[in-house]
Amino acid sequence: MHNFNTSDISNFYRSLEPDVKQATINWRVYHLVSKGVLERKGRGVYKIGRTTIFVPYLDNKTESIYKKILSEFPYSIVCVWDTSLLNEFTLHISNRHFTLIEVDKDSIEFVFYSLREKFNPVFLNPNNGILEQYVFNSNTPLIVKPLISEAPLQSISNINTITIEKILVDLCCDEDLFPFYQGSEKKRIFNEAYAKYTVNNNKLLRYASRRGRKEEIEKMINQIKIDQI
Repeated sequence: MHNFNTSDISNFYRSLEPDVKQATINWRVYHLVSKGVLERKGRGVYKIGRTTIFVPYLDNKTESIYKKILSEFPYSIVCVWDTSLLNEFTLHISNRHFTLIEVDKDSIEFVFYSLREKFNPVFLNPNNGILEQYVFNSNTPLIVKPLISEAPLQSISNINTITIEKILVDLCCDEDLFPFYQGSEKKRIFNEAYAKYTVNNNKLLRYASRRGRKEEIEKMINQIKIDQI
């Protein structure tokens, strides 16, 4: 659905009421957003409809991993998710999936050795060679890697996990980790994500900037807007 910005809304109201004050328009926009008539897509950008938040499915294994980490390292910052959730957005269903455990750098090695006591196989921040030779040929492996500070996360049932904004940025930044989701498949994932869910562009681009890929990802978002008009 077509997006529009604050100036578009102001022009619409002024076409009906030439003397309407901007403060009045701002209040009307706030009221429409609070009622769900408008959906905020980013700073000053809106579309018609209600907010639809992406809520990833967290299975028993994911929950068990998270609880083990927090019980042993309660002050660690952790994000846990399974890449099988990407199948929702892709054309081709992949059987090659793994659980990602992203941890603050101070805790990463402790968490890795702790998880090895209960789960197998577990890999610590594997490089491209290890990924291709071992990880992608393993049955539901666990990967422990550093968590980028200020990454956009959400809490589901008291489990810290991924957001749609983080997924989209990570697919662009961690190409070695997600080789099966590049090219046309990545474009499809972006389009499906924007079509199904509310994506906070400010949050996404702030994280993309932190990862040094803001300009590239901004171009992808703009192309999506063109495709969906």
